[in-house]
Amino acid sequence: MFIQTEATPNPATLKFLPGKVVMENGTAEFRDAEEAAAGSALASRLFMIPGVTGVYFGYDFITVTKEDQEWQHLKPAILGSIMEHFMSGQPVMAVQTRAEESDQDGEFFEEGDETIVATIKELLETRVRPAVAQDGGDITFKGFRDGTVFLNMKGACSGCPSSTATLKHGVQNLLHHFIPEVQAVEAV
Repeated sequence: MFIQTEATPNPATLKFLPGKVVMENGTAEFRDAEEAAAGSALASRLFMIPGVTGVYFGYDFITVTKEDQEWQHLKPAILGSIMEHFMSGQPVMAVQTRAEESDQDGEFFEEGDETIVATIKELLETRVRPAVAQDGGDITFKGFRDGTVFLNMKGACSGCPSSTATLKHGVQNLLHHFIPEVQAVEAV
């Protein structure tokens, strides 16, 4: 099994491409070992590596976020853990969850803004998320209120130094161009 790695705009996050589908539907993010142990054998295995602070699963990639350690020290253990997992034939998720459905929990927007929200979601789905996935992350809709769009940043996007520029200069400008009611974009 050959696993490719790619740098992301976030220096604390590296993208691993196992050459297989990781998550058939949706995405999954784990921020600690306890959460990982309950949801995914692979994420749990990755959190056993000292220095790993985050794991994110996309369709065909895994992003791993680290603390202060150097990638040259962590990468062999991460590659080994990913390879062992896929060779074992175990599923990636302990229980197949519908991450996108859970993302919709807690969405907020004013009554009457349904059309604007539908357009925002469509633009995020077709123009923003594919580009962000290339960098090992994800951006999902959380809410819309008083001209401000609230978004969840996941994977490599979470904590990325360039995420503010991505939001303000990329996503905000795109949404405002198509939806004049959008005045600002904020990360939740």
